[in-house]
Amino acid sequence: MAVNQLLTQFVNLLGAVLLMLVFAMIGQRRIVSLILLFTFQGAVLALSTAVVGYVTGQPHLYVSAALTLVLKVMLIPWLLRRVIERLGIARDVETLINIPTTMLIGILIVIFAFNLAKPISQFSAVLAGGTLGIALASVLLSFLMMITRANALPQVIGFLAMENGLFFAATSATYGMPMVVELGIALDVLIGVLILGVFMFQIREQFDSLDIRHLEQLKEE
Repeated sequence: MAVNQLLTQFVNLLGAVLLMLVFAMIGQRRIVSLILLFTFQGAVLALSTAVVGYVTGQPHLYVSAALTLVLKVMLIPWLLRRVIERLGIARDVETLINIPTTMLIGILIVIFAFNLAKPISQFSAVLAGGTLGIALASVLLSFLMMITRANALPQVIGFLAMENGLFFAATSATYGMPMVVELGIALDVLIGVLILGVFMFQIREQFDSLDIRHLEQLKEE
């Protein structure tokens, strides 16, 4: 019993690390560093999923943890690195809002998320008590990163980070989804990354840049 309580606190700690990584991502300009932070986030997510599986006795969560490790720590970061090598966009990227303002908005979002999740957490299981607010804050911060970046690749990483937050909520609050659903989501995410990669190549070929504001030219035409 004491071991389970210790592991439960460890899951909350991993959730806090997950949230700090998302916070670091919204203040990061370099795409290489964004990919590295996303990789760390995937590793933390895989570890927390495995711990939840052990505490709750849900064997399928071990498969989920392994799948997360392969996809979000190995395969997807490798694909993203290949994209930036082919496109030559490892340099700093422009943000639509300056970083200090973005960080301030991020703090307000975290406060809002925790207050919004507090009533739900009171009626949730022990493991979910400290993680619902973290998961909601992670999702909202990832969305903030998506809407404050002018470059397509950081928006893709923001989308993937948002999915990480949703997955963390699913594993910690409901002890995972049916395996067929998790496999379907994993396949959808992988296919989505491949499609977005092709989309980014098309933008680069058309405009010689990944700045999505160039797409407004198509609307004007």
